[in-house]
Amino acid sequence: MSGVIKIEHPLIEHHLCVVRDQATRPSEFRAAIARLTVLVATHATNDLPLSPVKITTPICDADCRSLSINIGLVPILRAGLGMVDPLQNLLPDAAVWHLGLYRNEETAEPVGYYDKLPNSGAPNVALVLDPMLATGGSVELVIERLQSWGVDDIRVLSVIASQTGIDRVAKDFPDVRLYVAAIDPELNDQAYIVPGLGDAGDRIFDTPQND
Repeated sequence: MSGVIKIEHPLIEHHLCVVRDQATRPSEFRAAIARLTVLVATHATNDLPLSPVKITTPICDADCRSLSINIGLVPILRAGLGMVDPLQNLLPDAAVWHLGLYRNEETAEPVGYYDKLPNSGAPNVALVLDPMLATGGSVELVIERLQSWGVDDIRVLSVIASQTGIDRVAKDFPDVRLYVAAIDPELNDQAYIVPGLGDAGDRIFDTPQND
């Protein structure tokens, strides 16, 4: 799986403990997701192309380099919204394109409900944001949609992925790179990642499902 990059870093291990712990408060959970997003994104963007620019410092002229491509952030609603702000801090000029999917609880399959991508103007690179990659179904639908839009370089950023989901996406889309902080071994009968962290969207937005 050459397109799957599991990022190893002591800070990732530390913040994974926070997001996995059921006792973590929503505010702490959101903050830890943001920190993990930055750590994953740093690796996911380490080969973006640069162009030379000449700028003037308070002291003299200087030769620098700046990003030379258009980048789009594509959060999968709604949990992916928790990864947008930290990435916009890193990439303030990146456009944000939302794609909405929800999970059919009977089939565990994704159902699309929001898509406002235009007919043209696809970015050079799209960073797909979803804290959890479980079955891989939602991510695959998003990849297909971005490819049909004309995006050539698609990179998926996740905090925790299941081995099942990783295997599926890597097999079906070998040219798409997957950057993850952790890969968990299995899914349970409800298609939740085990051990995982529960429902990322509910924990980010403090909307527990009690029924």
